This record gives sequence, C-alpha cells and structure tokens, in this order.
Amino acid sequence: MLWLSGSVCHSILCFMRNFLQIWEVIRLDNENITVVPEEEVPPAKNSWQKETVDWIVSIAIAVVLAFIIKAFLFTLVNVSGTSMTPTLADRDKLFVTKLMYKPATGDIVILKPPTDTSKHYVKRVIATAGMTVDIDPITHDVSVDGEVLDEPYITGKTTEIGHALTYPYTVKEGEVFVLGDNRNPGGSLDSRALGPIPEKNVDGKVVFRLLPLSSFGSVYEK
Repeated sequence: MLWLSGSVCHSILCFMRNFLQIWEVIRLDNENITVVPEEEVPPAKNSWQKETVDWIVSIAIAVVLAFIIKAFLFTLVNVSGTSMTPTLADRDKLFVTKLMYKPATGDIVILKPPTDTSKHYVKRVIATAGMTVDIDPITHDVSVDGEVLDEPYITGKTTEIGHALTYPYTVKEGEVFVLGDNRNPGGSLDSRALGPIPEKNVDGKVVFRLLPLSSFGSVYEK
C-alpha cells in the first residue's frame, strides 16, 4: 500500500477542487447559462455630489459651445432703427453667419463703426477693396467703377453727407464702403459720414429674416 504524506494529500485535494471549479465554469459557459450576481452594490451615499458635478460640467460645456457658436459661426441680431428701410424694419430679427465670411458687394452686413466699436450697425456693402465709388450730386446716382448701380431696394435720394470722403473714392485694401438703404436725409449713418469701414469691423452677413413670421425668409432681391 502506498502512503502519502499530509502535504501531498493537501496539494492533491486543492488541485481537484480547482479542477472541479474550472470544469463547472466551462460547463456553464457551454450551456449558455448567465450567472447573475448575488446582489447589486448599493449606490454611494454621495451620489448627489457626483450628479451635481455632472450638471455643472454639462452647463459649462454648453456655455462654452454657445460662446464659440456666437463668436465664430452664427448669431441672431435684432434690428434697431430704420436705416435699412424698406429692406429691413425696426425690431426685425435676423440670422447672421460669421463662418469664413469675406464681404462682397450687395451683402447686408453687421458691422462695428470705427467711431464706436461698442455699437453694431446693419448696412449694405456697396464696394470692396480696389473699387471706385462715386455719388452724382445732381442725379443722386451711385456708381461703382463707372457703372451706375441699379438699386430698387432703396428709399429716398442718395446725397453726400459730411466730409469724410472726396468723390470719386477708391476703396483701399482691407476696407469696405457701405450705405444704408434709407437714403432720405438723416436716414442712415454710413460711409458717407463715417468713411470706409475696416473689414475687421464686419462681424458677419445677414442670411435671412426670422421675425416677424409674416416677413420670414430672404432679405435680398430675387
């Protein structure tokens, strides 16, 4: 008869026990049996603190995204005044795009006047860098590079106001010449009195009108 020492017997028993456990796991897996945990871990007592932090982070992210969108992508602007009558009316709400915008003739833009960059005006771009603008004091026609503009969108007659510029005037690099559509005396404070507007002061282009709903849509002549 073969006698085994106590330590050897213990090792054999441990091996057999481990083997049986492994075999049971394999059998359960083969039978596609899902083992359910005995009990769920109770929620932490300070879960409300984690929820509060999550809310703060979410709000902070939303604020940052809103800032980025308003600063670089688009914004909503309320019209104040009648300088763009009849195209735009007082209290109109406009959708303005800023993304990679470069001013072009005919665009209606939101800009900061060089005399007070805390304010915002809405005007129409008449000429950009290299173009020559002239205002006829008799016919009141506005011409760019010798061609009279067709301006069915204006009201009143275009006259020279102030002494900011001498006509004909050639727009310099990095500048734009803008006018309001309301050309009646005192109707619009624009490049005739302010002079050319630096391109860097142009915040964006008006795309369409949101409100009032009765005038919803494009602000440009078709």
